Amino acid sequence: MTVVVAARGSAQEAIDRLVPALVDELVASRITAGDATLWGPEAEDEAGKRLGWTQAVTISRPLVGEIAALRDHFAEAGVTRIVLCGMGGSSLAPEVITRTAGVPLVVLDATDPGQVRSAVEEGIESTAVVVSSKSGSTVETDSQKRAFETAFRAAGIDPAERMVVVTDPGSPMEEASRAAGYRVFLADPTVGGRYSALTAFGLVPSGLAGVDLDQLLDEAEAASLPLAVDSPSNPGLQLAAAIAGATPRRDKLVIVADGTHVVGLGDWIEQLVAESTGKEGTGILPVVVGPDAPELSSGSPDVQVLRLVGDSRATREVADDEIEISGSLGALLMTWEYATAVAGRLLGINPFDQPDVESAKIAARGLLDHRPEPTEPVFVEGGVEARGPQELLAGASTIAEAIDRLREATPADGYISVHAYLDRQAHPELEAVRHHLAARSGRPVTFGWGPRFLHSTGQYHKGGPAHGVFLQIVGRSSTDLEIADRPFTFGELIAAQAAGDSAVLAEHGRPVVTLTVSDADAIAAVIAAAS
Repeated sequence: MTVVVAARGSAQEAIDRLVPALVDELVASRITAGDATLWGPEAEDEAGKRLGWTQAVTISRPLVGEIAALRDHFAEAGVTRIVLCGMGGSSLAPEVITRTAGVPLVVLDATDPGQVRSAVEEGIESTAVVVSSKSGSTVETDSQKRAFETAFRAAGIDPAERMVVVTDPGSPMEEASRAAGYRVFLADPTVGGRYSALTAFGLVPSGLAGVDLDQLLDEAEAASLPLAVDSPSNPGLQLAAAIAGATPRRDKLVIVADGTHVVGLGDWIEQLVAESTGKEGTGILPVVVGPDAPELSSGSPDVQVLRLVGDSRATREVADDEIEISGSLGALLMTWEYATAVAGRLLGINPFDQPDVESAKIAARGLLDHRPEPTEPVFVEGGVEARGPQELLAGASTIAEAIDRLREATPADGYISVHAYLDRQAHPELEAVRHHLAARSGRPVTFGWGPRFLHSTGQYHKGGPAHGVFLQIVGRSSTDLEIADRPFTFGELIAAQAAGDSAVLAEHGRPVVTLTVSDADAIAAVIAAAS
């Protein structure tokens, strides 16, 4: 399905104003040719190493047969369940690809001990695991890998028979995995993680789960030519202008899907756009919402509504000041990658680096090495402990008051971000907090499960505009899970990740309130207080 971008209002005005200049500057063809000078001298070195995604379809074609052969091998061995261990781009792309295709894939992008235990213990005898890490040193993925190795050995299964590794050439994980006899797929090192949907990171787990990879790559290939041509009809140029070029700026991109043909694409777009553009005090904040979200009718001048639809113009006109985009999944993946790269040029930033992502990781590692005693809560209500800046929470004695203080601290052009460091499979009801806060505050509200959002919107939170406020909801589990040959447990790891991110946000002057919950009743109390 051909990608169609349709817009009205300021988004269409931006297309009319900016696309002709992008065409004259040969931006599309220069990206395809690997021209690293498009984003300025300071970005040239990094960009020169990160443009391989434009050739991903050609490079990835040979993988299809290898993946199919391995899938058949697993089927003959009685494997009926594929699990993916990965974070950020390594997990978000396969998740949307498999969900859209309607094939089962268990995605473990968590460190919550309960969620890890559930993934590891369910049907281990019929499970194969894909471990994906570009750097080969991601602590979450390494810990998940160790949990499955332990489970396979306990079940009398050689991990080398069931574990597949996707990583960059020369990474620590490649060396260790080959030494252990694991099947290793090497990814293209010239493709950054968030642009890796159509590389081994997206294709290996998706293909093993049963996705028709030829169809996906055919869709992407059909879109590649229009995206490479310097033409006013280029959907990548149109989309970039619409999301990054409106006057005045609309830097909150509210994304809603009609659910007709792509499932979960908003979460993948969220990582791609937020991590690529959120830096140097600027950026585009994706806000992934449902069809009844308050943001869709807020009328806020800094909000741009974008709808992912099955057919852009078949049944209705685009609403005023909205954008609609339609197309097949493979084509949409390519289009968004081009558009995000072009948006970086329009915003004057390097879309291929992520200078603030590492800060929370460093803070978490420090807390694992030197574990301080928890600070005293400002107050305790039921099973909920509240912590935060004294100047913000002074006098507050209830969960509702703490949330209200945070809401009142939100700037007129700001946003609220909710971070839930809990089992997302066991507590999906927590996402209702997002809707409640958006309705009460009149501001866009994002929701992320920790630590997975640290590899997504985490870059925007620290490097983007300094007008966000943050609500952490952190679990305190009564049961924990050991990590083989590591001096910390999964419970200690997720606690350090939450505390580390809170500390880094505070260092950047972002207000953070942390609510620690001990059980389901405490979670219900937080949801009630937000409503």
